[in-house]
Amino acid sequence: MPFIGEVWRVERGTEVVGEITVMEADFPWLNGRFVPGPGYPELRPHFARELELVDTIDDDVAAWEDAYSRASEGVRLVAPTGPVAEFLLHIEDDAAWFRWSNEPFPRDAADGAA
Repeated sequence: MPFIGEVWRVERGTEVVGEITVMEADFPWLNGRFVPGPGYPELRPHFARELELVDTIDDDVAAWEDAYSRASEGVRLVAPTGPVAEFLLHIEDDAAWFRWSNEPFPRDAADGAA
C-alpha cells in the first residue's frame, strides 16, 4: 500500500522537529508514529493546545486557528520526495496524523485569501 512505512520529516528552519513513520493511510489522512527531534519541545505546548481546541472548533474557530498558527509557524512537512506545499498536522505524544497537498489548500473567501 502506498505511503506505509515512509518516513516524513517535520522541520522548522534547519532544525528537525520530528519524524513520522506512516503506519496507516486513510485518505486523505496519513497516520503514523512520531519521534520528536530537537525542535519539538518548543512546539509541544502549541500542538497540545491545538488538539484541545480542535474538538470544540465550531465554538471558536479563531482560537483554534491561532493555536494551529503557533504550532505550525515556520514548520514544513517533508515527504520522502521533498517538501509539500501545504499540510495540516496534528501531534499527540508518539502519534501524528496529517493531510497534505502539492498545491496550496483553497482559502475560504471570507478570510480574504484567493
